[in-house]
Amino acid sequence: MADISLHFSSKAPLAGTFTAFSQIFQTWRRRAHERQELAQLDHRTLRDLGLNEGSARFEANKPFWRE
Repeated sequence: MADISLHFSSKAPLAGTFTAFSQIFQTWRRRAHERQELAQLDHRTLRDLGLNEGSARFEANKPFWRE
């Protein structure tokens, strides 16, 4: 009789969880970096990008976990 336990891996859900957390942390790290860069732009560069200082400041001050 075949052993069906060979086709089941109890570690499979953990691998998916690790991948999901890894993607979340990468997104958070990217957001934090982009917002730091945005905060350092001068008004002329912001104007060239089509942003005003208020909206840029608002976006730069958001915590990294908020979209």
